[in-house]
Amino acid sequence: FVLATQGNMESLAETVYPYVDRWIAAAYSLGVYVEPTLVLVPEALKSKVSIVADSVGMDAETVAMVLGLFLCYPLGGIMSVVPVGAPKHLFSFLLGAFLLQFVLGVQWIHQLLSTMMCYFCFQVFSPSVNRYLVPAIAISYCIVGHLHRQYINYMGWDLDFTGPQMVVTIKLYSLAWNLYDGHVMRESKKGQELPRATSRCKDFCVDEVPNLLNYLGYVFCFSTVLAGPSFEYSTYLAAASGSNLMKGGKLVPPSRFKPVLVPLVQSLCALVVYVAICPNFPLTNTVSQKLRPYPLEGDTSLYTLGFWKGYAFLFISLGFNRSKYYFAWKNAQGSCNTWYAGFEGHEKEYQKDAAIQGWELTNNVDLWRCETASNVQMGTKFWNKKTALWLNRYVYARSGGSLAATYFMSAFWHGFYPGYYMFFMSLPLLTMCERFGRAKLSWRFSSPGDGRFTAWGCTTIVTTHLLLAYCSVPFVFLSLEWSWEAWRELKFFGHSVMLVFIGIMSVLPSDPNRGGKKKKV
Repeated sequence: FVLATQGNMESLAETVYPYVDRWIAAAYSLGVYVEPTLVLVPEALKSKVSIVADSVGMDAETVAMVLGLFLCYPLGGIMSVVPVGAPKHLFSFLLGAFLLQFVLGVQWIHQLLSTMMCYFCFQVFSPSVNRYLVPAIAISYCIVGHLHRQYINYMGWDLDFTGPQMVVTIKLYSLAWNLYDGHVMRESKKGQELPRATSRCKDFCVDEVPNLLNYLGYVFCFSTVLAGPSFEYSTYLAAASGSNLMKGGKLVPPSRFKPVLVPLVQSLCALVVYVAICPNFPLTNTVSQKLRPYPLEGDTSLYTLGFWKGYAFLFISLGFNRSKYYFAWKNAQGSCNTWYAGFEGHEKEYQKDAAIQGWELTNNVDLWRCETASNVQMGTKFWNKKTALWLNRYVYARSGGSLAATYFMSAFWHGFYPGYYMFFMSLPLLTMCERFGRAKLSWRFSSPGDGRFTAWGCTTIVTTHLLLAYCSVPFVFLSLEWSWEAWRELKFFGHSVMLVFIGIMSVLPSDPNRGGKKKKV
């Protein structure tokens, strides 16, 4: 199957590639017109970054990215004392543009171009049109970026504009629906029931198109532009105006010490794990560039360690590989909190079980809950939380609750490597297993009020993570060949277990008292 697919793709490539090459060459020829826009980053600074990169054996873009993320901390401190209104929005935009130019060079123009294209639509078309048009433009621009990256650097990890473009895409997509919800709420008659999706998102609705400075300050917000998280426009506006700090008619800033220090320390720990430990559990052979996820001498067979030892190594390697995401997200969370962007407000009802109560708006991952998730829903809820909220509020809720549409949108947003689709299309099968297990088994082994760490709860945690690791192998390996080889060497045990489980559960009786609500485990 894989060889046949590969043969068809190669035949198609011979026909299409010459045309693609011409389009890419034409686009690159416009670079000379973009060079003059790089006015925010001194040449001396670029030279220093190159020297540091050479000394540590890394590429300049990655070093600039890490430095840019840490630079957001002192910049956030300055942002907190900049006067509210236009100065704050201008500061946010210029710093965001500076970081993009610092890290991406001429490629920063993609963020500016896509942002201005969507702003033109906001000014010209109605919210009813823009709720579809702007998301289409934003996701299409992101898709073209992914395809370009895969074409010129297939299976490569060079830093380019697609990462920040994914953040911009969520912001533009969400804002289009925020404006539509504001329009619906204005036009609805008193006492008229709002559409369910609009009612759920009414706290984030926007009444009118922001002026250009506010808009650019939001989209290019310096503390989120490189690695997210992508929060709502209303969240940005509340922090930029200081309204989230008001208490009893007075400006009362809360203490930032813990909300800044804790995520910063967590990000540093994640960085140490990724740099010092992760290389000891490689997923590929760095010499042969083949799928060899074990540190064995030579170019040995994929699973010479045996199935169980091999899968254990794979499970551990995937776990350590997540540390790079934890570093970026926790670092961004701390820098956002330096200027109170993550603060929910004095008079809000805080999430009682939040890691840092009252500072959840920029928290993109709950480390403990993510690593001890007992089902896919919980895992996705606490992993890349702001992206999950975007998918829930503006894809799932707007598509009539379609899981297929939501998973496909998530895959499109990530890119077009086959591994993404193999991963996301396996999740509904795992979700089906969880629903069967909850309906047919949970009532037999748990009672209402039981915690997550009972014997049954621990069983669900272990099985969830074992199967999630199996499903996520293609997400990391990306290519069809590597992903298929890995699943084949694993005997497709994950899919087999899930299908057998569904078959058995389908004939078992459900809870006779299913009408009564039980606490999910």
